[in-house]
Amino acid sequence: MFVDQVKIKVQAGKGGDGIVGWRREKYVPNGGPAGGDGGHGGNVVFKVDSGMSTLMDFHYSQKFKAANGNNGGNKKMTGRSGDDLVIKVPEGTSVYNDDNNHLICDLIEPGDEFIVANGGRGGRGNVHFASAKNSAPEIAENGEPGEGFNVRLELKLLADVGLVGFPSVGKSTLLAAVTSSKPKVADYHFTTLVPNLGMVRLNDGRDFIIADLPGLIEGASTGTGLGFQFLRHVERTRVILHLVDMSGLEGRDPFVDYQKINQELAKYDENILLRPQIIVATKMDMPDSEANLKRFTEQVNAEGHAHEIIPISSVTHQGLTKLIGATADLLDQTPKFPITDVEEPELTNVEDDEPFTITHEEDGSWTLSGARLEKLFLMTDTTHEQSMLRFARQLRGMGVDEALRNNGAKNGDTVNILDFSFTYED
Repeated sequence: MFVDQVKIKVQAGKGGDGIVGWRREKYVPNGGPAGGDGGHGGNVVFKVDSGMSTLMDFHYSQKFKAANGNNGGNKKMTGRSGDDLVIKVPEGTSVYNDDNNHLICDLIEPGDEFIVANGGRGGRGNVHFASAKNSAPEIAENGEPGEGFNVRLELKLLADVGLVGFPSVGKSTLLAAVTSSKPKVADYHFTTLVPNLGMVRLNDGRDFIIADLPGLIEGASTGTGLGFQFLRHVERTRVILHLVDMSGLEGRDPFVDYQKINQELAKYDENILLRPQIIVATKMDMPDSEANLKRFTEQVNAEGHAHEIIPISSVTHQGLTKLIGATADLLDQTPKFPITDVEEPELTNVEDDEPFTITHEEDGSWTLSGARLEKLFLMTDTTHEQSMLRFARQLRGMGVDEALRNNGAKNGDTVNILDFSFTYED
């Protein structure tokens, strides 16, 4: 089963909690605070594994979580950091944040790796909160939550050359003729259900990878037929061989087919048409092919297209040597193209974002929410009074008290933050 797109959820590890601890040794009176810091949470790392060829492994396992950091210890001992979770993917995998369609990383070369979700830092122990006014602080931080979000993985084949064209124009036959690949070949539409790869080697030592992509049809860019599933694989190709059937056996007009395929490519991503194309006139061993080719060439020239037209027959091997040589020459002149099928996320200044929001619930209580506020709360050790007093001062500094008062909160009202509730006092 060929799987080239999956959605998974990744969660980096939470940092370990700092602790409230004291130095207690013989002959050391008033030893003071000695609570250690928590260890860092593990990161979620994606790494290329050359032994993988599809994303099939993710079809059955879709949640990935890195290890949490260990809590701090006494005597200022820092907790052990959580192990990173290394997720192996095939070469050519693009990793997207599925919530905003932002491309996080593009893993192409063997051994490439990237930290997709960062683990939380460890919370500080009470040794960090000692001061001249408070020499015995009972304050410690919980570990910072790790990053977590939905991820979309897309495998885009690492092929230099892509074969495109309507079903049954001879893509699989051409691939079999010029490489050692053995794709399924038959005289009915959609014989090819998955992309096939093959290596072409020239006598002068040059080589390149060629991909036979399942046939496109009109409407493929909007999800019609099989072609839409595999259009993403065209994105990495540097040269497109556009195969057009010249035999006329199916009653189709070669020039109309040629235009329709280009239209579908442009609808999917107009940048694809910036790649150089060679028009491959196939099935030239058939009786009417020469006349159809002459008419097709006149129509292409009338449109002002600058693409070279090379007639071939994969059955008799007519024109294959010229086609392979021209393709290799074109590859020598063509750089790699960047992936452009992503929406750039709107860049916002974090400091300009509202630090919190207030919601008045139907039962009369108030709910505080917001990423910054919730993070502060999750890093607060609610088991120690001094830690809670510190959190109250942080809320006041953020303007929460004033905002609640302005929104009509009264003494005795219940205020909720996540699953924690407290009583509002002005």
